[in-house]
Amino acid sequence: MRRFADYGKLSGRQLEQMQAGAGGRVDPDDPERQKRDPFDFALWRAAKPGEPAWESPWGLGRPGWHIECSAMIRARLGETIDIHGGGGDLVFPHHENEIAQSEVLTGKPLANYWLHNGMVTVNGEKMSKSLGNFTTIQDLLEGQWSEYPQPIDPMAIRLFVLQAHYRKPLDFTKHAMIAAEKG
Repeated sequence: MRRFADYGKLSGRQLEQMQAGAGGRVDPDDPERQKRDPFDFALWRAAKPGEPAWESPWGLGRPGWHIECSAMIRARLGETIDIHGGGGDLVFPHHENEIAQSEVLTGKPLANYWLHNGMVTVNGEKMSKSLGNFTTIQDLLEGQWSEYPQPIDPMAIRLFVLQAHYRKPLDFTKHAMIAAEKG
């Protein structure tokens, strides 16, 4: 990362303000977990039991998360795409790392425009399957949402979603859905 002068241009972060090795993947006592520079990110990850893996000059493993996305973009869409988007939680480090590896390779911008949306929350907590607070539009329409177990009019859902700015969190609450239905 240090050799890419524009690292941090999307997030506004500077290397001097970051903690090297904060992700816990740098261990000075283990040669297998050492990097040339603690700020560097993985382009290739060693295989773990049960994970998909491929043979490579670096051993059995798989591409790092950031390189997967950069490779898919370049293979299917070209060196520069018009719009790249994702959740606000991907700006750093994921999109910064995609920019660094792609732009070092091509000398061209990865994307002309970046759009990052806010997270969907339920009662102020990030919606996720692992937390058990995940719901779908279909669940809302069929009255299968535990917070509000009655069918919700599709127009009320549309109104609810349109009331929030795309970069701000969208908080599903019983009260918000009742207000959207009344609206």
